[in-house]
Order: sequence, then C-alpha cells, then structure tokens
Amino acid sequence: MEKLKQRWGIKNNWDVVAILLVFAINGSFSAWVAKPVTAFLGLSSETLNPWIYYPLRILLIFPIYQTTLPIVGWLFGQFKFFWEFEKKFLSRLGLGFIFKK
Repeated sequence: MEKLKQRWGIKNNWDVVAILLVFAINGSFSAWVAKPVTAFLGLSSETLNPWIYYPLRILLIFPIYQTTLPIVGWLFGQFKFFWEFEKKFLSRLGLGFIFKK
C-alpha cells in the first residue's frame, strides 16, 4: 500500500482504497453502459459475427471508460487524481493536444 501511495502521490490509505474502488466500479459501469449503446447503434452478437462484434464493443467501451473515469472519481472525492491520470494517459496515446490551451 505504501508503494501505491508514494507512486500516486497520495497521503492516506482511504485515498488508495477509493482510487482502487473507482477503477473497479468504472470498469463495470462502462461495460454496462456499452450494452445499450451497442443496441442503439444496431450492433448485436446475433446480427454480427462475434469476431467483429466484440472488438467493436471493446472499442466502444474505451471512450466510455475514459469519459466516465473522472466523473466516478469525483463521486469518491478523487477528481483531481483522475483528471491528472486522464491527461497523462491520453497524452501517452498521442491525444495530449485535447488538453492544450
């Protein structure tokens, strides 16, 4: 736990627990949200080959996850951590221009 606190620059154990909970909850939440979105787009495993459907669904989950991560983090009082995490992560993907002024 001390290594995580040091790596993430946080001070207490509650913050570590809250951050880990946010990652877990947001992962499940984004997968849950992707189901009605794929249905709205007319995509289903019955109408598409599973080799096409599941990669499309995973590609859809990615932006949902990235969008909802700071929101769920805010609910747990960790918005600052997750906002910085998002900026760092997206800049590593070459999307850092999104946050430039």
